[in-house]
Amino acid sequence: MAGALVALSIAPNAIAPHTVTAHADPEPSTKELKSQATKLADQLEQLTEQYNGLKVKLQQSQRAAKVATDNAKRQEKALQGIREKVGSLAATSYMQGGSDPTVSFVASQDPQAVLDQAATLNFFATRDSAKVQGLMQAMQAAQRARKSAEERAKQVSQLRGQLDSQRKKVGQLYEKVRGKLVKKDPSQLGKLPVVGTGKAAQALRFAMTKIGRPYVWGAAGPTTFDCSGLTMWAYKQVGINLPHYTGSQWNAGTHISEGQLQPGDLVFFHSDLHHMGMYVGDGKMLHAPHTGDVVKIAPMAGRPFAGGVRVA
Repeated sequence: MAGALVALSIAPNAIAPHTVTAHADPEPSTKELKSQATKLADQLEQLTEQYNGLKVKLQQSQRAAKVATDNAKRQEKALQGIREKVGSLAATSYMQGGSDPTVSFVASQDPQAVLDQAATLNFFATRDSAKVQGLMQAMQAAQRARKSAEERAKQVSQLRGQLDSQRKKVGQLYEKVRGKLVKKDPSQLGKLPVVGTGKAAQALRFAMTKIGRPYVWGAAGPTTFDCSGLTMWAYKQVGINLPHYTGSQWNAGTHISEGQLQPGDLVFFHSDLHHMGMYVGDGKMLHAPHTGDVVKIAPMAGRPFAGGVRVA
């Protein structure tokens, strides 16, 4: 958490507009845009990893809160029997107009308030009530642990939300700069970092190393590929086995819309799904087109998009 807080204190400066805003005159060069995009991609990777770390911490805090809550419930249940036994004593004390410290201690919904009173503690010390004290203190300890765990979970959740906001801002800036770069020089898209830490992004990184390799029908690497062979080979490098068939890969994950696509997602075309590729970003995909061509990045626009599939 401390590391993430430091990151948050640094991140706003790291993504200040002056670092990515192009000069009105002259326009930034291809080299300058590529440098900006690379730096933003690196920041995005760092924020994403910190976000993932906080996700783990949140799960741990939530589990700790559940364990503490269950423990408090068990202690409360153990005390319930004692409360029932002193019920008659409480009634008698009330009828007599007095308040027995034992009854107050055991029956109180806020036992800490009673335990904090020195007179009550002294009373228990002289009345051999160690068992009752032990149960009450155990329950209090469990309740304090529960509150502490819940507070940690709340803090981590808030921090994760702030970090996610920073991550999205950097991602938007990266997309903006990348768009300018690709508009100026489309060939640069394949040279930019693949943003993302999941297996889909990792698979895309492997696939990008095959740009320029020839299309060969039925081939699945490592030097030649057809469309489904390229995606099958790329995902195999990250431990995911896909069948060498577009129709089967269509059913290998969760169907998503074009607007939900992220780098590494599978994209399919035509009603019979006879062609596919991997989404790169900025409306473009990496694919092995057809005989006589090579693995390359191309626009998705103008193709009959059938849908996307998120494998991982």
